[in-house]
Amino acid sequence: MTQGAVGPRRTLIDGLRGVGVAGARSPVKVPRSPLCQVPVCVASECTTMRKVVLITGASSGVGLALCRRLLKEDDELHLCLACRNVSKAEAVRDALLASHPATEVSIVQVDVSSLPSVFRASKELKQRFQRLDYVYLNAGIMPNPRLNIKALFRGLFSRKVIHMFSTAEGLLTQNDKITADGLQEVFETNVFGHFILLQELESLLCHSDRPSRLIWTSSRNAKKSNFSLEDIQHSRGQEPYSSSKYAIDLLSVALNRKFNQQGLYSSVVCPGTMLTNITYGILPPLIWTLIMPIIWLLRFFANAFTLTPDNGTEALVWLFHQKPESLNPLVKYLSATNGFGSNYVTSRKMDLDEDIAEKFYQNLLELEKRIRVTIQKTDNQS
Repeated sequence: MTQGAVGPRRTLIDGLRGVGVAGARSPVKVPRSPLCQVPVCVASECTTMRKVVLITGASSGVGLALCRRLLKEDDELHLCLACRNVSKAEAVRDALLASHPATEVSIVQVDVSSLPSVFRASKELKQRFQRLDYVYLNAGIMPNPRLNIKALFRGLFSRKVIHMFSTAEGLLTQNDKITADGLQEVFETNVFGHFILLQELESLLCHSDRPSRLIWTSSRNAKKSNFSLEDIQHSRGQEPYSSSKYAIDLLSVALNRKFNQQGLYSSVVCPGTMLTNITYGILPPLIWTLIMPIIWLLRFFANAFTLTPDNGTEALVWLFHQKPESLNPLVKYLSATNGFGSNYVTSRKMDLDEDIAEKFYQNLLELEKRIRVTIQKTDNQS
């Protein structure tokens, strides 16, 4: 599979600097943003249409690399950086504008591990935009990863050694914790916070005249055996990351069944094994440097070792150019790098049951309902 390339451009900037909106006209009226205290353009006052791309986790890793690559692909984009850390987002925005002075970049502050933050960000996005064309649901965590040494040495002398290194299956465990919302942190950050964001933004996403795209950062580490409908938050397990990524796969399938006819399409991607903050949490940078020659050699046998965030975005950028109607909703698209360092995209049918996907979606709706009731009671008491 190959991908095309296009180029960049700019007009107005909102977020923390000014205003530029999809459907963005020069602002006639400038109210203050409740989140970041910056001017925002009212959606109903916007005329010049350009595609809007919202990216969560855009200030580092795959999210940052994706921003850079997308701006090389299309000079008519409006990038909205959805980040927890505003100062880091500002630095990213300034760097993007320095390298692509004609483009349009905005910022919205959101922490997907905090539902109040998600609700505030959703409200602001609905004030700024008439529609969202692409939403890259990329933010995610793997807290306190620990390497299972026994599983590592067992795998080294088995027929599944390449598979083990490609997927990290059985190699990693994590220590999860409870958030202020009373949810498991990995589940809320990787899955539920994004789910609530989409629920809140449905009016910006469902337009049958022009499809909108959801593109999730999943993983080859998503394993059916680590997920259970009886414990969707993986509170009783040791591999919440794997469970959350499998949950993403299920949710994407369910969203396609529910929303395709309304013009909303969802896809899942694995960026491959990269050296990011997550992998440096597994092994120190020095160790990764020492074993790098082995990893380069493994590339001739396994294509999952993309190694850099830029390489890891290959499938995410490729999907940007595809017609959503032509994509198989049961397939995961994988960024790949061969032994000679060339990047390409491959695909794999996901190991899931569509009925389980629907049941999981219903479980999320039920959890959302309970959360909203709790929030309403809290608001009434205050």
